[in-house]
Amino acid sequence: MDKSENLDNLDPVFTQQVQRLHELTVYGRWFFAIFLWLTIAPFCIWDLRTEICLLQDYFTWVAVRYALIFHPFATVGLAFCIGMTVSVLVWQSRNILWGLPLAEKQHLHKQVYKIKQQGKSHPLWKWVCQNNPE
Repeated sequence: MDKSENLDNLDPVFTQQVQRLHELTVYGRWFFAIFLWLTIAPFCIWDLRTEICLLQDYFTWVAVRYALIFHPFATVGLAFCIGMTVSVLVWQSRNILWGLPLAEKQHLHKQVYKIKQQGKSHPLWKWVCQNNPE
């Protein structure tokens, strides 16, 4: 019996808790990506407002390049927003298509053990363990 089979044949309540923690992780990553788009992206777009007006009239790739080169903070901010969104998309797609990797499963199991060990004082206890009889 290998480790992946051993992790899958656990108590169903514990498996449900691990699943809830994974869902919280997914929601947390998407919340962070949305937070970036709502906080950083508006400032970056505001910085590029004159170039955006120019691009609406005369769109060329040279104008896009000019806008990005001469507004480095806006470029870095938008690149960070796009990069985080793409990384969450790729991470979640990988998990949907091929399942969680063994290392990630083990990490989630350890986190659930820590949450259960700490009890109600852990910030995630309410969402992971509270509805289960113990």
